Amino acid sequence: MTENATAPHARHPHLQSIVAGLNEGIILLEADGTIAWANASALGLHGTDKLEDLGDTPSGYRKRYTLSHRNHHRVPARQYPLDRLAAAEPFEDLLLDLARKDDKEFVRRVRASGLSLQSGDGAGYRVLILHDQTGRADPGEGIERAFDANPVPALLCRLHDLRCMRANAGFLEMTGWTREAVLGRSARELDLLGGGDDKELAIARLNQGLAIPPREGVVRLARGGEKCVVASGQPVDLDGVPCMLFTFIDMDARRRAELALRDSEERFSKAFRQAPAPMALCEADDLHVQEANDAFAAAIGASVEACAGLPLPELGLPAGEDIAASLKRGESVRNREAALITRDGGQLDCLVSAASITIGGLPRALVVMQDITERKRSETELLTAIEAVMQDTSWFSRGIIEKLAQLRQPAPATLDAAELAQLTSREREVLGLMCQGHDDDGIARHLKLSRNTVRNHVATIYSKIGVHRRSAAIVWARDRGITGREAARKGEKSHPG
Repeated sequence: MTENATAPHARHPHLQSIVAGLNEGIILLEADGTIAWANASALGLHGTDKLEDLGDTPSGYRKRYTLSHRNHHRVPARQYPLDRLAAAEPFEDLLLDLARKDDKEFVRRVRASGLSLQSGDGAGYRVLILHDQTGRADPGEGIERAFDANPVPALLCRLHDLRCMRANAGFLEMTGWTREAVLGRSARELDLLGGGDDKELAIARLNQGLAIPPREGVVRLARGGEKCVVASGQPVDLDGVPCMLFTFIDMDARRRAELALRDSEERFSKAFRQAPAPMALCEADDLHVQEANDAFAAAIGASVEACAGLPLPELGLPAGEDIAASLKRGESVRNREAALITRDGGQLDCLVSAASITIGGLPRALVVMQDITERKRSETELLTAIEAVMQDTSWFSRGIIEKLAQLRQPAPATLDAAELAQLTSREREVLGLMCQGHDDDGIARHLKLSRNTVRNHVATIYSKIGVHRRSAAIVWARDRGITGREAARKGEKSHPG
């Protein structure tokens, strides 16, 4: 250590506690701003071993040395660490490039902190502490690379004048601005906090250097117009400069999707309300009605408002539970026969269809009914006539009887082995005798069974083939080739003569 570097120790013994065991550079300023002392590490960082080479005062120091931030912007004169110390302004962790004006090859990277000390005799001193960062990895450069590579649109502004210092590629792509057109312009010129009812509050927080929570707003585009965004601001310190980091989320794509969805739902709602077929929009899991159209309300004899919130069975459609179970299995329901009990006690025969849909992002079930009461009544009358004819077939040929039985379906269904296989041989015998016109008592006598046993067989047959009446079972059987002749021949063999 030189004489200049050690002389102050005699005048200021308390400095011994500061420099003992430290490799950091230490520069001491008097209260009037005069450079009083520097240790060997501080002198070495400046490429000298003489205290006077530091310039004696902050202004003399600036004539010999230049300081730059890591972004290569020169530090303003009054923002030099020695100037800030002379103004009794403490600071810490300034990352700076130190260069000599008389040696273009001389560059050091330092981290500077400043603090004020008060001696026992009342004298005040300011201490500049320098850490040599030359040759070490620069975290600031990594931050800058991360900022530039981040796909989220971002902008960095100084807080003291709100001038733009950085704009990453994401922001330039989103707005169409060039980097040159953005850098140096103020946040107010770029209207970074435009739009939204809370704009004034956001600007107030910006002026105070406070974080700006995410808020919906707009940013101006280079070619005119605006873009919907969610903008937020976060105070950061870049090379000792207080800044505000603005980040943006482009909301245009989501806004277009929301508008398209809203338009689609409006069209669906209009078609739903005006549809002539009874329709109900229900909860997906339990088929509680969320909304019913006018045709549905008219069918059950209630108002549209009275339907809301009730499950389908309470609105007279007992098949609602079976429909819900099918939808839970991921199956749609098509043209399932069901009886609808109206509020006045009447009954409507319906074909019910249901499918799972999504409305407003929520799962729903759309239930549609078709009133087939008149058609069923006509079919019933026809089948009753067929049954009456079949009670006495002596004056009809077998071909005519079979044609009458098939009037319900002019084009007979193809023999379905799988459907017939579900019936036991005894059930097929019972069904064949039904086709021959026998009632339950006649079938019981023919097969030597009790009447209750025959009734059980008939109920099982109805359940397996999906019908509810004897005439429908006869038509179903004849469509599949069951005529009852086999049962008749078996009966003849059982009763010879």
